[in-house]
Amino acid sequence: MPDALDATPYDALLLLSFGGPEGPDDVVPFLENVTRGRGIPKERLKEVGQHYFRFGGVSPINGQNRALLDALRKDFAEHGLDLPVYWGNRNWAPYLTDTLREMVTDGRRRILVLATSAYASYSGCRQYRENLADALATLEAEGLQLPRIDKLRHYFNHPGFVEPMTDGVLRSLEDLPEDVRAGAHIAFTTHSIPTSAADTSGPVEAHGEGGAYVEQHLDVAQLIADAVRERTGVDHPWRLVYQSRSGAPHIPWLEPDICDHLEELHGAGVPAVVMAPIGFVSDHMEVLYDLDTEATAKAEELGLPVRRSATVGADPRFAAAVRDLIVERAAVERGQEVTPCALGALGASHNLCPVGCCPARAPHPAAAGADSPYA
Repeated sequence: MPDALDATPYDALLLLSFGGPEGPDDVVPFLENVTRGRGIPKERLKEVGQHYFRFGGVSPINGQNRALLDALRKDFAEHGLDLPVYWGNRNWAPYLTDTLREMVTDGRRRILVLATSAYASYSGCRQYRENLADALATLEAEGLQLPRIDKLRHYFNHPGFVEPMTDGVLRSLEDLPEDVRAGAHIAFTTHSIPTSAADTSGPVEAHGEGGAYVEQHLDVAQLIADAVRERTGVDHPWRLVYQSRSGAPHIPWLEPDICDHLEELHGAGVPAVVMAPIGFVSDHMEVLYDLDTEATAKAEELGLPVRRSATVGADPRFAAAVRDLIVERAAVERGQEVTPCALGALGASHNLCPVGCCPARAPHPAAAGADSPYA
């Protein structure tokens, strides 16, 4: 039997994700959950839902979360980490509030949260913290004893996140025809967000053009590009580009879009491209449609050889990284000295989101941060 790892004072891990429909009848209700409060007509949601209907109304994200749950539980058992793992979503079953209620009923009092978003931003961090606060408020109104909740730090530069993506880029390069492989460019992609949200991402001291969101992605892209050069001997040109824009046309969002970038590269005579979705933990709908369908169709139209590299998903190295982050955070909570594991120039991210980190457009309570109303 492995030596037991100490998760004290924590007694549970919550995998917190976005959620997605699991059949055609789920698509519009799911999109209503995602866009609640924005006044978007149902007919418009049906149009937006065509991406999902194209794949039978099923988003792959829930299945991928189940695979990650299995990987986490297997890794914990093999390494002696006695910590039950639960799963809750923001926008579809299993819903976050229902899962937290179950955890409280099970007697869980100190909960760590793993969000399926590796980077700092409002939508990738604070909004999850707001959802946690809303769920806690509901449980409080029901008279339940509230647990203390902490969120694991951003893991964008943990080796267990970076190394699987590096391997994915290498496999994609190897899959390209040999005559275009050496000249291939790497397009590192992530979800576009409004420039105003990017500029205020991360702690206040990180605010500025692109904020922590862009800086963190650039750091990961550089790490992967450097590793590819070391292992192949080829220095592939690269750029951070964006995908999945969904906002009004008059609001500035991060650019360039991946499809525009492919056109630019083709015009410059680039022989091939590897698209590396470093902004995504798993191959969910934004990857499946925006890259595998839309961007790949654009590349075919241009006659540009393109490959899409794998996301981390349920890679055992990522499960091991989560275990490492749990043990690290538990030791910090017990007052022990720890050396956090992080690659690149930025170092390990903060354990507690400070006041002013990734602010919302309108004030809203957020749990698991320095400004949390639930200490």
